[in-house]
Amino acid sequence: MKPQQSHDPFDPDFEAEDDFTSVEGAWRDPPPAAADPFAPEALEEVEPEAFPDPFAELGGARAADRPDPIVIEPAGGHDEDPFGPDGAGAPPPSLAHPVHDMIAGAEAAFGESSLPRITIHIFCVDAETAEMAGQAAADRRMERATVVTRMGGLAAAVEAYRNEATPSLVMVESADPAAQLLGLLDKLAEVCDPGTKVVVIGQANDIALYRELMRRGVSEYIVPPLNPLLLVRTAASLYADPSAPFVGRQIAFCGAKGGAGASTIAHNIAYSITERLLTGAVLVDLDLPFGTAGLDFNQDPIQGVVDALSQPDRLDPVLMDRMMVRCTDRLSLFAAPATLEADYDISTEAFEEVTQKIRSAAPFVVLDLPHAWTPWKRKILLSSDDLVIVATPDLASLRNAKNMIDLVRRARPNDAPPRLVLNQVGVPGRPEIPVKDFGEALGLTPALCLPFDPKLFGQAANNGQMIAEVGPKSRSAEGLDHLAQQIARREPPQVQKASLLSSLFKKK
Repeated sequence: MKPQQSHDPFDPDFEAEDDFTSVEGAWRDPPPAAADPFAPEALEEVEPEAFPDPFAELGGARAADRPDPIVIEPAGGHDEDPFGPDGAGAPPPSLAHPVHDMIAGAEAAFGESSLPRITIHIFCVDAETAEMAGQAAADRRMERATVVTRMGGLAAAVEAYRNEATPSLVMVESADPAAQLLGLLDKLAEVCDPGTKVVVIGQANDIALYRELMRRGVSEYIVPPLNPLLLVRTAASLYADPSAPFVGRQIAFCGAKGGAGASTIAHNIAYSITERLLTGAVLVDLDLPFGTAGLDFNQDPIQGVVDALSQPDRLDPVLMDRMMVRCTDRLSLFAAPATLEADYDISTEAFEEVTQKIRSAAPFVVLDLPHAWTPWKRKILLSSDDLVIVATPDLASLRNAKNMIDLVRRARPNDAPPRLVLNQVGVPGRPEIPVKDFGEALGLTPALCLPFDPKLFGQAANNGQMIAEVGPKSRSAEGLDHLAQQIARREPPQVQKASLLSSLFKKK
């Protein structure tokens, strides 16, 4: 180890390139650190809503990315404007964020990040950091990792590893001045195994300190404000495999009760993502005996999702492409057999393996889940990146939706809560729970409320078409498109209008 220069590296006139020396061998092959453009402090604040903010638990990372909900109130006739004459309930304008597309891509990538089976030691100074470490350890992305939290910070880590082997990843917190921090890191390098990755949690947001830590082989340096997702993101990024296949974002749709319309919403959202946002998607119908995706898209494929579930180990991109049917240029369908000739006794592991492999086929994977509660459905719900619960404004839906939302919140404390869609609002003669009361009981603002429109939805179902095809100018089509934008976290591409001169000089 080379001796350090006597100059102060934090003096304004200090030249780091000339006087800093590299410490070789402290940690071997340190991965290049990437600045995180999606840190919570980089995102905008959002004004509070009338309902409790369902994204408040996550901090700024998701709250700033969430547009206001669109609510379509039922009207006396379908010719009236459900948004109201003053436009108060109209869809909000597009979010003007300079890195909106980058945020969408990063969110999708982070949604798939998970840690391998490694051991992580976290040495904390503050009790608040220790609490965040415990919350991060309970995150679904770290279910395979073993996390041990200790107090004492960087100094305690140096003492601990004098007598024990170091784990795969060490995260150390330090509130010491820069010179003392670097001195303790030198001592930690002497007792660390060569393959150990080190993340430093510091107090000073100093670029000179950051560069020196990178020179010394530290894998990452993070500063407050901290949150559990930042710890998870940091650890997961260190073990991301650049050679791993592409993984898309998984969106699961589930009905609060039978007949709520979850399948119809899922199919239309998948169609809107591909045809309005012009991106690829795969729709997977997992209601094996009674699935309706084939009917809704007027398709009758020979092979489908059951063939994939029966031989998950053989499923590769070539076989997957043969089993899927093309509904549009960008939308592929894994249809259910919709027959009662088999018992469909398929293991949870098979569902998990197949859905994971399907995620490599498109940027978005929409799962249409059956209403029946099974172990594999619970597993998929808790492992999906986005959850959408479709309910009708009645007591049974309220009870069931609350049970599912409470389950998801307990099992996914660091994720956003599910999105709530209220369907069939305003059925003539049916007593209903008001939308506001329904949302307040669940602690969620409904992302979308669709009016009862049997003519439009019935015609689309009987024709094997989507709502946007039957009634492209309808309020329901507009609401579904808006929900698709919320889920995909992106805006539709701008359509360039042809100028008058270009039409005059167009070749005939």
